[in-house]
Amino acid sequence: MKMGTRLEGKIAVITGAGSGMGKAMAQLFAAEGARLVLADISGQQDEVAAELGDAAIAVHCNVAEEADVQGMIAAAEKAYGRIDILCNNAGFGGGMKALHEQTTEAWDLVHSVNLRGVFFGMKHGVISMLKTGGGAIVNTTSASGVVGWKHHSIYGASKAGVNQLTKTAALDYAGQNIRVNAVAPGTIWTGLVPASKKFPTPPPGAPTLAGIPLNRWGLASEIAAAALFLASDESSYITGVVLPVDGGYCIGFSGMGAENKGL
Repeated sequence: MKMGTRLEGKIAVITGAGSGMGKAMAQLFAAEGARLVLADISGQQDEVAAELGDAAIAVHCNVAEEADVQGMIAAAEKAYGRIDILCNNAGFGGGMKALHEQTTEAWDLVHSVNLRGVFFGMKHGVISMLKTGGGAIVNTTSASGVVGWKHHSIYGASKAGVNQLTKTAALDYAGQNIRVNAVAPGTIWTGLVPASKKFPTPPPGAPTLAGIPLNRWGLASEIAAAALFLASDESSYITGVVLPVDGGYCIGFSGMGAENKGL
């Protein structure tokens, strides 16, 4: 991988770093010069950190538990002395049913990770950044937190909450040199891409492409690229933005037929 300098000397903490979009962020951030704390509940963060060598350390973190998040931040401060970038990427996609079929347990589980976990990350990330003069926070939300998706009542509500946390915190800490933005992925392919294809097409039984103007799923690497921009000094005059990375889905949503809404 070609090495860059867009995050040279920066310290970045990434949650959900063991796979998918979080792993892609870790790989790209390391390639651009960052030193990393990779957090996950799965154990796979250890493998990613080993792959990246001296650029990364791994910590176990259940973002739904405030003590775990505090421990993650403390580990970053112990290893590197500060935090410049925090990517609250860990998420859970459960509860995909019609609203009347949802359970309280499903609501609590999804929100404990997707919303409460981001709140804990932002809270303790901000506390750390206030001690060292600022930083950049990038939250991973979803296109389903921007527009309505069928059977996404619980998940969409959790991600809409992340959007509002992002905007409010951006205002709260703009004067303290802390920028807060979010990436809103659409339908993203996080599996292996066939060697013969630059961009993947959905496997059998997957959601239709009809509602995506660019007519393909996105890649985890494309979400990582957007997060890199928002984390870097290239976006130094941007805060409070929820950036859809969705192939045009949110823009085209109002003109879609009912059969294509809610991928």
